[in-house]
Amino acid sequence: MANDEIDTVGTLAEEVDVRTGLTAEQVQRRRADGRTNDVPGRASRSVKDIVRANVFTRINAILGVLLVIVLSTGSIVDGMFGLLIIANSAIGIIQEIRAKRTLDELAIVSQSTPMVRRDGVASAVAPSEVVLDEIIELGAGDQIVVDGAVVEGELLEIDESLLTGEADPVHKRPGDQVLSGSFVVSGSGAYQATKVGRDAYAARLAEEASKFTLVHSELRSGVDKILKVITYMMIPAGALIIYNQLFVSEQNVGGALNGMVAALVPMVPEGLVLMTSLAFAVGVIRLGQRQCLVQELPAIEGLARVDVVCADKTGTLTENGMRLSELRLLSDGDAGGGQERIRDALAALASDDPRPNASVAAIAEAYDHDPGWSASAVAPFTSAKKWSGISYGGNGNWVLGAPDVLLDPDSDAARAAEGIGATGLRVLLLGESDLPVDDVAAPGRVVPRSLVVLEQRVRPDAADTLAYFAAQQVEVKVISGDNAVSVGAVAQSLGLPGGDRAVDARDLPDDSGALADVLDTATTFGRVRPDQKRAMVGALQSRGHTVAMTGDGVNDVLALKDADIGVSMGSGSPATRAVAQIVLLDNSFATLPHVVGEGRRVIGNIERVSNLFLTKTVYSVLLALLVGLSGVASELFDFEPMPYPFLPRHVTIAAWFTIGIPAFILSLAPNNERARPGFVPRVMRFAIPSGLVIGIATFTSYALVYAGPEQTETQQIQAGTTALITLITIAIWVLAIVARPYVWWKIVLLAGSVVGYLVLFSVPFCREFFKLDPSNVAATTTAFVCGGIGIAAVEIGWWVSGRLHGEKRRLFSLPEPPSGDGV
Repeated sequence: MANDEIDTVGTLAEEVDVRTGLTAEQVQRRRADGRTNDVPGRASRSVKDIVRANVFTRINAILGVLLVIVLSTGSIVDGMFGLLIIANSAIGIIQEIRAKRTLDELAIVSQSTPMVRRDGVASAVAPSEVVLDEIIELGAGDQIVVDGAVVEGELLEIDESLLTGEADPVHKRPGDQVLSGSFVVSGSGAYQATKVGRDAYAARLAEEASKFTLVHSELRSGVDKILKVITYMMIPAGALIIYNQLFVSEQNVGGALNGMVAALVPMVPEGLVLMTSLAFAVGVIRLGQRQCLVQELPAIEGLARVDVVCADKTGTLTENGMRLSELRLLSDGDAGGGQERIRDALAALASDDPRPNASVAAIAEAYDHDPGWSASAVAPFTSAKKWSGISYGGNGNWVLGAPDVLLDPDSDAARAAEGIGATGLRVLLLGESDLPVDDVAAPGRVVPRSLVVLEQRVRPDAADTLAYFAAQQVEVKVISGDNAVSVGAVAQSLGLPGGDRAVDARDLPDDSGALADVLDTATTFGRVRPDQKRAMVGALQSRGHTVAMTGDGVNDVLALKDADIGVSMGSGSPATRAVAQIVLLDNSFATLPHVVGEGRRVIGNIERVSNLFLTKTVYSVLLALLVGLSGVASELFDFEPMPYPFLPRHVTIAAWFTIGIPAFILSLAPNNERARPGFVPRVMRFAIPSGLVIGIATFTSYALVYAGPEQTETQQIQAGTTALITLITIAIWVLAIVARPYVWWKIVLLAGSVVGYLVLFSVPFCREFFKLDPSNVAATTTAFVCGGIGIAAVEIGWWVSGRLHGEKRRLFSLPEPPSGDGV
């Protein structure tokens, strides 16, 4: 067998035997010297970083300053909103630490384990246990975990596209350098570690990419954009309120500061960032319980936007393991020495493959004897050429691969193979070549000896999974390297539309536009090369689709990298798991609907609660401006100015049952609506008109009952209570709109909010503590009349907005498609 290798390699202090690797003493010495591959793993954000990120936020800074101002006036009760700082930080810290632990545990399960030679024995170790000068074995699909130099190579081809962008694999010979982050496409060999830890080429990039992060998502960037605008709006609003309270209404400094804080606190959407972080973190924990590793948190959001899923057949729709079903001798099989020689050839091919794939493993299980043949040349399997082979000198040149690649399509053997494949079975051809397999013209003329029929079982949950995606209007494209007829048979058995019209990828156009046209109508593809998988993902994206790609083999890596969301099976190659944003550790395609559902829950519910928080911001800004401008106008037109109607404690309780508690519950509720782009404009279309209605109605009811600067303290409390009742009445209706479509628990939630406020306004202790007085029948009637008008305006605005923007409006939820626990 052609095998290039170096017997010994020199290091800084000593020589290392390539065949036996480092000794235990040499490994221990390098560990003591710190020459180890010690780099942070995935989800490596420290607890200290999590605490700092949740405590030192823009929201907490604003609320903290306002809290200090209120406490300086001596009004501790009015500083209750300061509890939001503790709540925001504590909930965020607890959930992110839980999510971090979930990710850390799953990442350990998912990480690749390189094979190292120590004391002459090859064993799998964690990447962090690799030391300098280690001899590391390589096979197809292996990821290169540290930088090094090749010391052995059998047709070793390395894909460095993830590092350099070079699409073609690079042939590596002994002495050539290999870089961490690349992976083996074909062949086998070994390399010696020359740079480990943070010195390795990809270590710094990996350290940055592996952090627990919430960035780079439309949801987060939209929320940040809103927060910046609000921060700038608070400055003039606060100045206007202070001017009105101090110089127009001539209140004392304490009263003026309390009025300013009461105006500014509700402008801050204090729970919005918390709910966003909480929804993401809970999503990670929920998916972790399903053995789903989310390597990049925005992937949860991304999957909510997916409208096309590209799935491989093997390992996705069918189970990973295979079983030899039949060995069918062809007419040329008897001439080739009969069944005994064919079995010997299969046994030799299987035993001499250092990294057998599922097909070869099934053959090895069926034929485990040793024929005693000696290999003289080898040609490893690649997805591009669809065959592998080994030359055994006088025992012949044997090839094993796809019948439709190795045979004349018009031959009897090719027709027989296609007939078997049409039943959904996998068929391989065993043949003899007239050329050594490492010849540049190989395989040459192939004489067919037998058809190797392998059986794959369709996953029992595959049909339900495809039905879920169909119900959710997500297209599924089956893209496989297998024979198109065989792939079509499996797809058709699962009820996939178009499965009976499978397309052979060898006939696909190279032009991206023409390829996109084919993908618009076809769903099932066979004989797809790795570069074609990548091109198909790009063609779908060019038509505006958000594409998720699932795969488990090294041939899927480039397509996974280019897809909007890459999903790898846990049993997939290390390289596949490394580039995927989501790893299904249980190897179940049926987990994917839960991932999609979790993404939709996160983004749909954050949009839902954003409507509540931003409506509050809009009406708070408007109310502050109206009160402030009324003070300026009073000096110009000679009428009595009005102080701000609320105390800080009023705005605190106004948010309890209209925003705070309901938003928390709604953010964690099931939500199956597919995410759409345009998060910020869509939220503002609802929040701005609703906030304007609440602000105007509240100011109007306050102005109608305000008795002037000479009013008693009781009259001032009654005026503030009137305004508060109007605000709460309309805000509860806004909550009712946001909660649509209704299910039983949402109706209970709304009823609970109403009951909560009835208790606050009716229990004497609560009225005294919060300074509420609804006893003036005329004033309270005015409050409810203004509230009723406001409700009508908000409701009309909601329906009109839906008509103008083509959005469906439903009061009650329709039955959900079957999907497990609410997904």
